[in-house]
Amino acid sequence: MAKRIAVMDLGTNTFHLLIAEGSAADYKEIIHEHDSVKLGEGGINKGVIQPAAYERGITTMQKFSDDINEHGIRDVKAIATSALRNASNGQQFIADVADKTGIQIELIDGEQEAEYIYKGVKLAGGLTDKTSLIMDIGGGSVEFILCNANSILWKQSFEIGAARLMDKFHRIDPIPTESINSLNFYLDEQLISLIAVASKYPVEALIGSSGAFETFVELTSLAKGNSFDLAIKNHEFDLSDIISTTDKLIASSHNDRKDMKGIIPIRVDMIVVASLMTRFIVEKLGITKVCMSTYSLKEGVLAEMMNE
Repeated sequence: MAKRIAVMDLGTNTFHLLIAEGSAADYKEIIHEHDSVKLGEGGINKGVIQPAAYERGITTMQKFSDDINEHGIRDVKAIATSALRNASNGQQFIADVADKTGIQIELIDGEQEAEYIYKGVKLAGGLTDKTSLIMDIGGGSVEFILCNANSILWKQSFEIGAARLMDKFHRIDPIPTESINSLNFYLDEQLISLIAVASKYPVEALIGSSGAFETFVELTSLAKGNSFDLAIKNHEFDLSDIISTTDKLIASSHNDRKDMKGIIPIRVDMIVVASLMTRFIVEKLGITKVCMSTYSLKEGVLAEMMNE
């Protein structure tokens, strides 16, 4: 009988559930759900999960638990990252989920998070022998992994996710020039170690894993009159498309973005700081090749579980 597993990626903005069977190299999705929990809403930079967000998180975990039980899955892994890692009531949330659903949430650090993201992107087949920089923009943290198809050269997690940056810098819409300048100065300060190591390993390609980069693909595809096929695992952008798309997003208002086909509601506002961070990395490191992988942390966890 094919191995059947359930993986949950409990992020700052979105909780994901993936139920699949088969092998890591060839698996079939049975359920692939995501709920816009917004666990960091109102409290991301205060280090606390606010009551409404807490309740949304519990409700989604109960729903995931029902799906898992309905499919008779015993091999289950729930991974929590930045929001729960840094919240003063994160351990209480983990205890409440265990009490209400029986699901044991595993709280991982940024290094382990980066490792799983690497395994996910590698599983998608987007890495080569040349050096790539994977960037995974979450709500709470951003993981950077310098790597190739054979190994990780360097990895680090930074607590500068889109929800944190939005709370600090994107309080007026459209985002003012002075806020953009402040954000870029802040990234310069925060990413000193990345900038230093990237000078030793020249980056051939930037690979954005899922999240905002899926939105970039949708917007660039729609601008050309094409539709974005969610079944694709990897996509290479024309650099000019990334420049024009991020330019448009950075200059836009909330209402402009809300009306744009191709942006899911959870990303309507956070896509601005995600665009600014992407442009910062591309320009700072002189990158000319930008790609997207639809695989990320949960697929990395899946690969590990399927191979056990």
